Amino acid sequence: MLYDNDCRLCPLAGLRSHIVWGEGNQKAQLMLVGEAPGAKEDLCGRPFVGAAGKLLDEVLTGAGIERKDIYITSVVKCRPPKNRMPHRVEITACSPYLAEQLRRIRPRVVVCLGLLAARHFLGPEVKISEVRGRWFELDGIKILPTFHPAAIFRGRDKLPLLKQDMEKAAREIL
Repeated sequence: MLYDNDCRLCPLAGLRSHIVWGEGNQKAQLMLVGEAPGAKEDLCGRPFVGAAGKLLDEVLTGAGIERKDIYITSVVKCRPPKNRMPHRVEITACSPYLAEQLRRIRPRVVVCLGLLAARHFLGPEVKISEVRGRWFELDGIKILPTFHPAAIFRGRDKLPLLKQDMEKAAREIL
C-alpha cells in the first residue's frame, strides 16, 4: 500500500510510538473504521487492542464475524495526545491513506465506529445519534454508522445498539 512509515504530514508524527495503519483481510467485504489509535494501539502498532478492542472482539464474535475475515483501520493513523479528538489538519493528513485502503480493499460494507468516522464518510454536521444504525451508500459502498466501542464504557445502554448494528453488518456480508 501507499504507507509511509516515516510519515511527517502532521504534528502527531513527533508524538507517536507507531503508526497504526490497520490490519486484516486484504480482500475483506467488511471494513471497520474507528477514530484514532489509543495508548495501547500506539505502543504495539495494531488497531483495537486495548479495552475497546476487547469489547469490539466480543461484539464481533456475537455477530458471527471473525476478526481475521475483516479489515480494521481508523481515520487518523497516529494517537492524538490524551486520546483527544483528532484535529482537522490530522484528519486531512491521513485522508489519502484511508482512501487508498478503501480503493485497494474494496469492501462492500464500512462500519463507522464513532462520530469522527461517521463524519468522515457522511459529512461534518452528522450527529451519531441521528445516523446510528441507518444504511447509507457512498461510491457503491454501504456505510453503517454506529457507536465507538469506547462509548460503551460511558453508557452501557449503547451496548445492545452496537451489537444490533454489528449483526446488521454481518447479515449484509454473510
